[in-house]
Amino acid sequence: MELRYFGFDQVQNARAYRFDVVVAKGEGPKQFVVTVDLGLFRMHHVGIQEGPTLCANKLVADLGNSPGGTHQLTAEDMQAYADARTAAEARKAEARKGGRGRVTPPPNSWQTPWRGKQP
Repeated sequence: MELRYFGFDQVQNARAYRFDVVVAKGEGPKQFVVTVDLGLFRMHHVGIQEGPTLCANKLVADLGNSPGGTHQLTAEDMQAYADARTAAEARKAEARKGGRGRVTPPPNSWQTPWRGKQP
């Protein structure tokens, strides 16, 4: 499946993201629109610039289940994305905190004589 994003149209408090989709090789592209209420971005603290990617992912999932009908990014979709993002940020923070980090040399190590073999 190949998706091409062609922009969006603003319709009152919603955006309609337009995509061309080629489902199978040899077939022509079909146009699809995924709509989303702009208030959902604010409500879930998601940047508006993430809209095209979120809508593309939603469209791919929808087309896998049923190719026809309308496509809409819902509050549940946005909540799932926000939850996944929060979990990923927590894992990164834990990895930074739990890592060895910088190794601190022992005190006065620069004065300790070298005990290896002499060349």
